[in-house]
Amino acid sequence: MIDKPVALITGASRGIGRGIALTLGQRGYAVGVNYLRSSEAAAEVVGAIEADGGCALAVRGDVGLAADRTLLIEQLCGRFGRLDVLVNNAGITSQGRRDLLEATEESWDLVFDTNLKGPFFLAQLAARQMIEAIDAGRIPQGCIINVSSISAYAVTTNRADYCMAKAAMQMMTWLLATRLAEHRIRVYEVCPGVIESDMTAPVREKYDKLIAEGLAPIRRWGTPDDVARAVLALVDDAFPFSTGDRINVDGGFHMRRL
Repeated sequence: MIDKPVALITGASRGIGRGIALTLGQRGYAVGVNYLRSSEAAAEVVGAIEADGGCALAVRGDVGLAADRTLLIEQLCGRFGRLDVLVNNAGITSQGRRDLLEATEESWDLVFDTNLKGPFFLAQLAARQMIEAIDAGRIPQGCIINVSSISAYAVTTNRADYCMAKAAMQMMTWLLATRLAEHRIRVYEVCPGVIESDMTAPVREKYDKLIAEGLAPIRRWGTPDDVARAVLALVDDAFPFSTGDRINVDGGFHMRRL
């Protein structure tokens, strides 16, 4: 078993997940870099972590598929012998961004499988692994972080399935936090705002304008590093008497203003 904490980050080949993987790698975590399609991008993240003297493993898998979720845990624990942290970051947007009156069941199923069902059952697998290791004295504690979105409470009528799946992540976080506290596993939700990534690239002009007009009190785009710093604080035990909390990384967007 490796003598350092191990973190699995889903959707870690790009965007927010990439930022989290690099940050935890720099902090001394062995990192499971999950990806689905871009093996080259995942290999680049692994290479960057290793170049800084860290340990990382690229692990392919679709979090929406049960067999892939099992394989993710097995591959990571087979390589490193432990799992201390799960960051449920992988997610997709609504397919075609259709108005809710034109929404399709196909998009609903794909978005919910990837953004909600997958993270829940991956957390279940990870929690079982962590509990066994904690009870055996192999790791001191565990941490699960669910990466949500301001779309959990900000309505976008052409992304109904995405908004609803993200909204459900708060209850998922509360349920896991309540159930796992006795096992020394803390659970959090990190809620990013408008973050520079390939997902937001198609709407760059729209959000440039909204940010300039005061969409949030801090008038700039968020970055993957902003989110990664919040995740690092949580996994670094900065809040030992907290669990189930939502950490907003949104420039203050969540505050109601007159």
